Amino acid sequence: MSDLSTYPLRLPRSIRAGVERLSKQDGVSINQFVSIAVAEKVAMMQAHDYFSQRSARADLAAFDELMQRSVGEPPRPGDER
Repeated sequence: MSDLSTYPLRLPRSIRAGVERLSKQDGVSINQFVSIAVAEKVAMMQAHDYFSQRSARADLAAFDELMQRSVGEPPRPGDER
């Protein structure tokens, strides 16, 4: 049993024509093309939220302090710039 649901989608004719053309070029059905496009958009928005939350917690003063430290070891052979 699959975990799919249906959703009636209304698209302007111009967008529908573009979806038909691109899905044909991609060799997938219109349904699969739209599903992939929605999944990509959801993933992008979730990633944006995740990185926004992470950057809000950033301690830039601690980062600057860490980057200015003088301890450490020189790059190993092959790790140079």
